[in-house]
Amino acid sequence: MPGIAIVGTQWGDEGKGKITDLLAEDASAIVRFQGGNNAGHTIVRDGEVYKFHLIPSGILHEDKYCVIGNGVVIDPRVLLEEIDGLRRAGISTANLKISANAHLIMPYHVLLDTADELKLGKLSIGTTRRGIGPAYADKALRLGIRVQDLLDEKILRKKIMAALESKQQGLRELAVRRRKLKKDGETDDETVPDDRIDLHSITEDYLSYGHRLEPFITDTARLCWNELDSGRKVIFEGAQAALLDLDHGTYPFVTSSNPIAGAACIGAGVGPTDIQEVWGVVKAYATRVGSGPFPTELDDEVGAHMSEKGHEFGTTTGRPRRCGWLDLVALRYTVRLNGTSYLAMTKLDVLSGLETIKVAVRYRSREGAVLDEFPYHQSVLHSVTPEYEELPGFAGDITACRTPEDLPQEALDYIAFVSDFVGVPIRLVGVGPGHDENVWIQKQG
Repeated sequence: MPGIAIVGTQWGDEGKGKITDLLAEDASAIVRFQGGNNAGHTIVRDGEVYKFHLIPSGILHEDKYCVIGNGVVIDPRVLLEEIDGLRRAGISTANLKISANAHLIMPYHVLLDTADELKLGKLSIGTTRRGIGPAYADKALRLGIRVQDLLDEKILRKKIMAALESKQQGLRELAVRRRKLKKDGETDDETVPDDRIDLHSITEDYLSYGHRLEPFITDTARLCWNELDSGRKVIFEGAQAALLDLDHGTYPFVTSSNPIAGAACIGAGVGPTDIQEVWGVVKAYATRVGSGPFPTELDDEVGAHMSEKGHEFGTTTGRPRRCGWLDLVALRYTVRLNGTSYLAMTKLDVLSGLETIKVAVRYRSREGAVLDEFPYHQSVLHSVTPEYEELPGFAGDITACRTPEDLPQEALDYIAFVSDFVGVPIRLVGVGPGHDENVWIQKQG
């Protein structure tokens, strides 16, 4: 059986959790390979809404391993809250496995994330301020603290002390900025967290986290190898999406990790040949949370229609998402970047009721040049104007559709146009948020 990577092809929020949950039905393990609790995956099952931040989206399948890979950065307090919430809901976490090599988000990472992001009381890049970026930075600087360190008090204390030494200047600057902003009336204690850091209390807190997490900690790379070598299907679940990739996205308005399919190998500890299929998830329109370029953004009644009907608010932050038409120039770029085998299109039902549906098929630069490919230079991308193809819209409630024949012909034409333009088959279409609200354009073989 193949290893399958499931990744976002836009700016995130495409509905990857739902697709992971669906494809997990015949898998033995679901592995989250990057990101942190800046992610938010939502699954709707039998009228119940489940929201996950660190726990892989396959956790509702109690017979599957759910693995948090070494490429994830983990806030143990948040993870334990998720575990406790699942248990209260009667959902087993017995098969949850956590990589001993995954890095931890520490309290000082959250503080420094705030310091980096806050510019005179206003957000700049638009991070979630969960400490994700500083945790990855410490990992690269070899100052990171790993999950396995929670199991050795002497090592944990020594590593926290070494990390704090390098943070003192940044923490002092945060304290000064915090006092200035409070004096100027531009913030309060909730906007900028307390800058006090105590080595002893952090160590004691994290040792207590370690005691609770110890039953879940293991060599997750070897677990993946065993499943794959035994011929069982393993799903590698990405967070965020390709246009937020640290290397290939709309830098600097990106996340702190690599959400593309190739990163699954690094973040889970498997080889490139272990991944035989890549599923790209694309929303039937486009959304973006936070700052950064968004060529097809709509600030009109159509954008408002998408926002309201699609309930476009961030799972993690609650921030409203910017909405716009589907950008096929960007999609073709991310499809190639991920080596996408199949696409799953979500939220097609949100477009119902629109007389005309537009899709961006090229850009025009500020100088008037026609751009058929996604521009590599950020200055170009920030100033492009999209050129659209107009397609007939469709009407009616399509949430009850379960076969292609049930869908309006205009909806099928839209699906076919997108598939033909990017050169990848659309195998599954979501027509509502529920687990079963889907149309298989091509059944799994």
